[in-house]
Amino acid sequence: MTHKSVSIIILVASRALARVIQLFGIYVIIHGHYSPGGGFQGGALLAAGVILMRMAYGREASQSEVSTGAAIPLASIGALLFAGTGLITLAFGGHYMDYGAVPVPGIEEPIVRYYGILLVEFGIGLAVMTVLVAIFDDMLSVPPEERVEGGAPDESSDPVPVERRNPMTR
Repeated sequence: MTHKSVSIIILVASRALARVIQLFGIYVIIHGHYSPGGGFQGGALLAAGVILMRMAYGREASQSEVSTGAAIPLASIGALLFAGTGLITLAFGGHYMDYGAVPVPGIEEPIVRYYGILLVEFGIGLAVMTVLVAIFDDMLSVPPEERVEGGAPDESSDPVPVERRNPMTR
């Protein structure tokens, strides 16, 4: 899907629907620390919005959402945000992800916990979204001559003989 759709209906509907999906994904991340949802679900929704744009407009035209080259570095930043939030609590003598151990002058412990959990949810959401987009982009980058149409490859073209596939069945 490296080219855009020819249907104006699909283009307009996908642009509107992608924005609604992404807005709901942000809502799920923000409210996930005290209601059902959270970083993983919100990140999956954000990725669904980006992938919908990639499917409708093509990969090149939708690079402004999440560029192919930035997906993995952004996933690393999300993972570092998640892990770093927990490691900061260790530095202040608390347990891993015990946000109340972080002394913030003028802010009560429940509020510090609130923002600590929110940072973790943002980190997870960013990591999940960008990894799913990177997986989609990698699937698109398979050259047409290497794609398998209709299921499993033909066994006659398989470089590994059937009898050598599973050593436990000899």
